[in-house]
Amino acid sequence: MTSGSLTTPAPPRCWVPRGVYAPQADTRLLRRAMRREEITCRTDVLDLGTGSGVLAAEAARLGARVTAVDISWRAVGAAWINALLNGQTVRVRHGDMAAAVPGRRFDLVVANPPYVPAPCDSPRGSARAWDAGRDGRLLIDRICDAAPTVLRSRGTLLIVQSHLCGIDDTLARLGRAGLPRR
Repeated sequence: MTSGSLTTPAPPRCWVPRGVYAPQADTRLLRRAMRREEITCRTDVLDLGTGSGVLAAEAARLGARVTAVDISWRAVGAAWINALLNGQTVRVRHGDMAAAVPGRRFDLVVANPPYVPAPCDSPRGSARAWDAGRDGRLLIDRICDAAPTVLRSRGTLLIVQSHLCGIDDTLARLGRAGLPRR
């Protein structure tokens, strides 16, 4: 390794109960993108739909003040446990997206929502953790709509999605909401 190379710290330790999305390639992609942001002890981070909480734990490890939100009680428990396993302080809240943090604004919002179109309207059991609706936009549109209410004026939204659910649609929706593209 050369002296100019960046090292990537080991991924956070992670316990994932049944019904909670386990960190995968998309999580690692978002983790790398998040690490490129200027995160300090003054950075407020919101992890929307935290799932296992691995991104929240990473943001806390980078020094941020972190709030993690999920509608699933299992995910809330996993995020809390994973923060403890990694020796990090993360505020974990049960709630529906931005409604769980009324009036709060953040410097960085990260989201890795379900984004693959689902074949049925009403998934059952653990399949709900991956339900993105028939067009894959069930949560992506809600995140785009909520972003202006939770981001500070110079805040950043990092979201993972697939071409299967319309990247151009997401960019257009964020643009209509007044969020500039970087």
